[in-house]
Amino acid sequence: MAGLLEAARGGDEEAFGRLVEPHRREMHAHCYRMLGSVHDAEDALQDALLRAWRGLGRFEGRSSLRAWLYRIATNASLDAIERRPKRVLPISFPPADPAAGPGEPLLESVWIEPYPDEAMGIEDGFASPEARYELRESVELAFVAVLQHLPANQRAALILREVLGFSARETAE
Repeated sequence: MAGLLEAARGGDEEAFGRLVEPHRREMHAHCYRMLGSVHDAEDALQDALLRAWRGLGRFEGRSSLRAWLYRIATNASLDAIERRPKRVLPISFPPADPAAGPGEPLLESVWIEPYPDEAMGIEDGFASPEARYELRESVELAFVAVLQHLPANQRAALILREVLGFSARETAE
């Protein structure tokens, strides 16, 4: 790993790719948990990888590469949350008058997207043992939906600490 790190610091894109590839899927899932959208997660992951590439010279090795990459992905997700417009949730509307009938249906954009099965290695309902393990360990859609109600910093802390098992120090950093 030290050789790959030095090569990547020297500008070797292939070495950088080999360093981050083992973490790519889990970082994408982390960005999804933070953002609730597969497309936003892809954008945040690309932003995080670009930031990591540009900041590789500042990686001192005091934490693991994985923790450093997660810190960058978390910050990229927090920045994405800050940039996007506030969403109006159905619970934000005042209650309707029951005597007035059901009224017009609310037209709302998709707020939480399910994580695609193929990204977890579960196509056609069949899963390899590795994919079944990942499925058991993954965050359910309902949990991701609930996470979206937390302020972004609390969401990040909860995911890093309780879902990913980072230490309190790593989470605080």
